Amino acid sequence: MTYTPHKPPIAESPDELRTRIPGWGVDLDPKDRPSVPKLQWQEDFTGAHWESPERQPEKYPRERSVEHGMLTPVFGTAQPPSGLSGAIRRYAYHYSEGRLAHWLLLVLGDRVDAWEHHLKSLLTLRPDNPVTQTGVKAEFTHHGLKSRLGQHRTDLKHQVLDPVIVGGPWVAAAGAVYVGARGVARSLSRAGSDGARSVH
Repeated sequence: MTYTPHKPPIAESPDELRTRIPGWGVDLDPKDRPSVPKLQWQEDFTGAHWESPERQPEKYPRERSVEHGMLTPVFGTAQPPSGLSGAIRRYAYHYSEGRLAHWLLLVLGDRVDAWEHHLKSLLTLRPDNPVTQTGVKAEFTHHGLKSRLGQHRTDLKHQVLDPVIVGGPWVAAAGAVYVGARGVARSLSRAGSDGARSVH
């Protein structure tokens, strides 16, 4: 059982593992293990003062991987899932962590969560500033180009995509607002001209 001091049973015997996996068990001899005698199995389990750790209260349903039989004894509560992003994240845990759908849904949930907070910021007196808060201003004031060239950075290859990833959604949102406002203006203009014609 996970999270208890008991030693978990080995699914396969050492001989079976050695037959199936070439090289398995090369460190079984204590002479080949630098950590011996530090790592020794204790008859009183691990020396823990508990049979199972005290469980943290679950004040709201938490996500749990299908690979786990129960929720871990301790878990984070700083960012409880909420809104559409929370629904997406909860749905992601219907899939195994070995499935691509699990991770793609979590990434989508993060993106939706970011836009939920952007929209909420527009309703406050201090909305998000895409120029300063995305690092665009720092590129010009803190030697952005110099920090990249000649520094042998491993992330240099994908930096061409950074402006698209960071600025793309803002540009798309601005374009959508422009198209929407233009459509509303045309509708109002047509309604006004149709009203003037009906009067005459």
